[in-house]
Amino acid sequence: MEYIDYYKILGVSKNASEDEIKKAYRKLARKYHPDVNPNDKEAERKFKEINEANEVLSNPENRKKYDKYGKDWKNAEEFEKARQRQRQYAGSHAGYENFEGFSADGFSDFFEYMFGGGAGYTGARNVKFKGQDYNAELHLNLTDVYKTHKQVLTVNGKKIRLTIPAGVQNGQVIKIKGKGGKGKNGGPDGDLYIKFVINNNTNFKVNNNDLYLDVDLDLYKAVLGGEIIINTLAGKVKLKVKPETQNRTKVKLKGKGLPVYKKEGSFGDLYITYHIKIPQNLSEKEKELFKELSKLR
Repeated sequence: MEYIDYYKILGVSKNASEDEIKKAYRKLARKYHPDVNPNDKEAERKFKEINEANEVLSNPENRKKYDKYGKDWKNAEEFEKARQRQRQYAGSHAGYENFEGFSADGFSDFFEYMFGGGAGYTGARNVKFKGQDYNAELHLNLTDVYKTHKQVLTVNGKKIRLTIPAGVQNGQVIKIKGKGGKGKNGGPDGDLYIKFVINNNTNFKVNNNDLYLDVDLDLYKAVLGGEIIINTLAGKVKLKVKPETQNRTKVKLKGKGLPVYKKEGSFGDLYITYHIKIPQNLSEKEKELFKELSKLR
């Protein structure tokens, strides 16, 4: 795996504070965000690099491991265990200054030794390392998550066929086991973490699985009652309007919201808020009629 300089990607020094890293990430994320650069593959690649760098450097523990082990930071614990074995072995062979190519002080190249370059003690060389975990973003429209569907995602040049369950939410992350980097020394393959970015391509406001919609209602229908047609994600719905409906009246359409993730047949609700529109550009006749009505009241 090639070394990636996360500090260089974010344009900060290795001594940068958490606040400086956060500011640099936000600035670059805005610049290269897919919504700002549609159909720009280079911007998309940069955006993924920036997110990866931020995931490491914004986490103090991960940053510490990265600073110490570089590209192999995710295997820090395995390195420490192998280093401890090496110390124990060296201690048990004190006085053998040049035994099998290393001294009691340790190996000349610890990392080479870990992966089979050294000689002598084979315990560390046989340590199994899990492959690198991959992170990817999948951009979907809100209407895409209403039903379970399949998509093909390309990660590091490999095509992965996914079944996207209905009801996935914005920012949700799922893990696909074994679809990351190849393991080392017979270790397991890494995992693939997919973050969903949901674009709301509708007029609905979203709150978890519930949807909210403002609907204009003409004055006459609000006073006299009637029927209106509402567009839902499941299709058109005919809704009865009660006579003398007041402005900002709320109506709940049960089960007309978003599907609940991995709960087949379970849906949120749709909340309608009426906004009564006052007629404009009245004719003289209409004005006279309204005057008559006002006298009756």
